[in-house]
Amino acid sequence: MKTWIVLLRAVNVGGTGKLPMAELRALCEDAGFARVRTYIASGNVVLRSASTARQVQETLQDALARHAGRQVGVLVRSTAEMRQVLADNPFPKAAPNRVVAIFLDRAPPADALETVSGRKGEQLALGRREIYVHYGDGMADSKLKIPAAKTGTARNINTIIRLLEMANG
Repeated sequence: MKTWIVLLRAVNVGGTGKLPMAELRALCEDAGFARVRTYIASGNVVLRSASTARQVQETLQDALARHAGRQVGVLVRSTAEMRQVLADNPFPKAAPNRVVAIFLDRAPPADALETVSGRKGEQLALGRREIYVHYGDGMADSKLKIPAAKTGTARNINTIIRLLEMANG
């Protein structure tokens, strides 16, 4: 069995996609996953499974579609991949609550940063399957739009660290 970190897109954010974490844990357990734990109410799950990342993703997407009546984006990373996301952070000296990794299913296109709009001092960098953003003045007033991140989901560095702690604990 392998530990997987699962990130759901658009769950409990801005009044959309309400999904209590107790229901999410039960849904994961009913789908056959073990040692299911959630972190904060924004769709973060640490679980164990003998399945591949793709199988975990597909199983959860199907279960969530049945439960929610709509598609829910599911991104899956191994603990090694998540450690690499931290190691690749191009803004290591920035406040961890002001740096996010936007998780994608595949590598961002090489021109992903050329299509960004609404930029007001944010710093961006491409990762392996992530786009990193440093919101120097915070996210609250940002108008940043990243078309390449449309199907991704963002987590700040503090959340990534906590998910890794849970995965290793």
